[in-house]
This record gives sequence, C-alpha cells and structure tokens, in this order.
Amino acid sequence: MKQVFINLPVKDLNKSMEFYKALGFVVNPLFTFDDQKCLCWSDSIYLMLQNHEMFISGINKNFPDPKQNVTATFTLPVDSLEILNNIIENGIKAGGTVPNAMVDEGFMLLRNIEDLDGHNWGIIHLDIEKFKQMRGK
Repeated sequence: MKQVFINLPVKDLNKSMEFYKALGFVVNPLFTFDDQKCLCWSDSIYLMLQNHEMFISGINKNFPDPKQNVTATFTLPVDSLEILNNIIENGIKAGGTVPNAMVDEGFMLLRNIEDLDGHNWGIIHLDIEKFKQMRGK
C-alpha cells in the first residue's frame, strides 16, 4: 500500500492534535511520541504533527510562519456537502479560522480552514460524474 506522511511544524502539539481530531483525524499511537503526534485521515494519509525542534532536526533551513506565508496547502476529499460543512464547523469550534468563502464550481464544492498555526486545508466534495459530463468524457 502506498502512503503519504505529511509533516507539519506546530507550536502546541496537544492543542493541534485536538484540532485535527475535531476535523476527523484519528490518533495513531504507533508513531506518537512526546515531540510528535501522528493522526490518520485514512489508511494512506498520515499527519505527523511535530514540535519545531523535531521538525527542523536534520534540516539546515528556516521555515516560514504559515500565518504570514503560504507554505503548502492540503486538500481532503469527503463524500457530501453535509460532511464538508460539519468538518469546517468542527474545525472552527476547535480554534481554526476560515480564510475565504466556499468555492462552488458546479461539480466541486471547496471550503478552506486554517489550523492553529496557519496551515491551510481544503475540504472538498467532488462529483466526479458531473465533472466528466462537463468535460465531455
């Protein structure tokens, strides 16, 4: 199985872990330590929350403040608009912020949320059949 591990530097591991649990991530204790918390979105998407010291260990670069700079964006697919809206509302209650309005492309609905450190996540509902029809495929 192919997996993706996303490493994110965060200021407060426990608060960030609670935020991501509110979005629907599940803690994976196998890869969870004092300086790193592992949460799973699915069997193939792992989120590694790391304190700043852990994140920069072995790297000779500074990292930008994601509240002031775009570093990367991540998009998570969901099965319905209701699930999308629930995730965003749960994220807001857990301290996240919504940087812009929902995008409605007809075949795709997208809402963004920023975590406590400013990392940007898109939550997307994609109707692939509608997209195929629009593209003539």
